[in-house]
Amino acid sequence: MSHTLGLVIESLVAVLLLLTIGYCWLLNKRLLRLKADEQSLKATIGELITVTEIAERAIGGLKLTVREVNENLGRDIASASAMSEHLKKQLAEGDNVLRRLSKIVAAARPSSEQPDAQPTLSAARANAAAAEAFAERRRHSGLAA
Repeated sequence: MSHTLGLVIESLVAVLLLLTIGYCWLLNKRLLRLKADEQSLKATIGELITVTEIAERAIGGLKLTVREVNENLGRDIASASAMSEHLKKQLAEGDNVLRRLSKIVAAARPSSEQPDAQPTLSAARANAAAAEAFAERRRHSGLAA
């Protein structure tokens, strides 16, 4: 019986050794696959680092462009505001000149042409009104009519 027990134990050890060899073979395959995955992961990480550096440079360029555009836009807005103020002054002056010219024309028009004119003004009064309007214009802007 001792030989049979020894044989059973030896057979059991052989089976366990075969199972261990099979398991080691399976682990070896998995480790090789993991090594291959590690290499591809390293390559992917390298690509990500490269792309990140390119993106950082692009962001730096965009920041510089935004700064330049902001400065140019600020200058353009200031210039446009100054131009707007200048045009407002010119329009006001144009309105003023038009008002004065209409006074001159009204004063120079014969009373029969004026629709709701007062009784006839003398030519002397019409000339005086025109001269007064002209003098007023000279005083305000220094421009000739």
